[in-house]
Amino acid sequence: MLNQNTAIDKLRRFVISNIVPIVFIIVCFLGVVYSGSSPAIILMDVISRFDRNAFLVISLIIPILTGLGLNFGIVLGAMAGQMALFLVCVMKLQGITAVVVATIISIPLAIFFGWLSGLLLNRTKGQEMITSMILGFFASGVYQFIFLFALGGIIPIDAPGIMLGTGRPGVRNTIDLTNMKYALDNIWKLDIFSAIILFGALFLAIYALKLILKKEKTKKNFINIGVSAAVIVFGFVAGNMELFKQYKALAKVPMVPFILIALLCLFVPAFLKTKLGQDMRAVGQDMGVAAVSGINVNKTRIIAVCISTVLAAVGQIIFLQNLGNMSTYNAHENVGMFSAAALLIGGASVSKATVGQAIMGTILFHLLFNVSPMAGKNIFGSAEIGEYFRVFIAYGIIAVTLALYAWKKVMQAKEKNKIH
Repeated sequence: MLNQNTAIDKLRRFVISNIVPIVFIIVCFLGVVYSGSSPAIILMDVISRFDRNAFLVISLIIPILTGLGLNFGIVLGAMAGQMALFLVCVMKLQGITAVVVATIISIPLAIFFGWLSGLLLNRTKGQEMITSMILGFFASGVYQFIFLFALGGIIPIDAPGIMLGTGRPGVRNTIDLTNMKYALDNIWKLDIFSAIILFGALFLAIYALKLILKKEKTKKNFINIGVSAAVIVFGFVAGNMELFKQYKALAKVPMVPFILIALLCLFVPAFLKTKLGQDMRAVGQDMGVAAVSGINVNKTRIIAVCISTVLAAVGQIIFLQNLGNMSTYNAHENVGMFSAAALLIGGASVSKATVGQAIMGTILFHLLFNVSPMAGKNIFGSAEIGEYFRVFIAYGIIAVTLALYAWKKVMQAKEKNKIH
């Protein structure tokens, strides 16, 4: 009886701790059922959306662990990426060269914007999230002034296909990026099962090396080795089954962006184990204690914001090269909101986030985004309502998630009181 109660308590604590992803997994499942779409088509779309957005979502992790909350200021990083893309279009660069040069140009711009953002956030400690959100709106105004009036007016630019022309200053509403469309994506593509085997083998090799070279005989490392081996077996078995033939034909994985995402997933935990990463964790837990320990709190926070902004700039370039066009004046506007929503859905909070939560949240968010219009149409019988349903889902996610987290916090407090 005692063991049964303990098991029920463990299950209840697990549900309370993971209530947000559990709710959204159920909602996604219902959305898939009611949408009536082919699972292979849904999978293909989710792979494409994951490829575009994962980098941006992961860019939020380091500021969260440094105590800055959700950094809606990644909008500034997205702007840096867009400025760099504008410049490479003016230079008429093509393909992968354009993407690489744009990335190189965007990094110093993003560091500068991140530094300015960090200075401001250090003056508004305790209100970082609302500050970064308002900062994003302000920066968007400055960005629009530059692209509407300064370029082609104060700063002469000879680019007829990009500028408004006929003596007017300003950049066109949409910049054509077909010169670099799929520049990263088309380098190397594999079917979904070959990609699963490859990534399984990559992670198996990493965890096996940890075991052999670093003698890391922890339970977590053995579990990771087992999961990686299971993923490889699944890829081999499913890839040769007739049942999954359609998935193999339709779902192609662009390997270069996925490898970049995998490297970023490995970089973030490794970085957090360094001296600087540990300082960021210490600052995130308690700034007063960190300062007494000799950590330069303000400098550490600024570095965290700079890293986040640089990752956002690179993420926006990956995103736009996949789309093949850039909405000059509003491509950056919802970057912070959507990325924060995706991270929260994965189970992260404003004070704690992991790479796994970012990956899960990105998949769930874009799965929901894919199936909600058709599900709304089939449930309510109107395509327009389906579109409203999608917008409602996209903007309502953050509010629902924060409400669920507030409820979870209350429940955890009650649990703690019971124990004491």
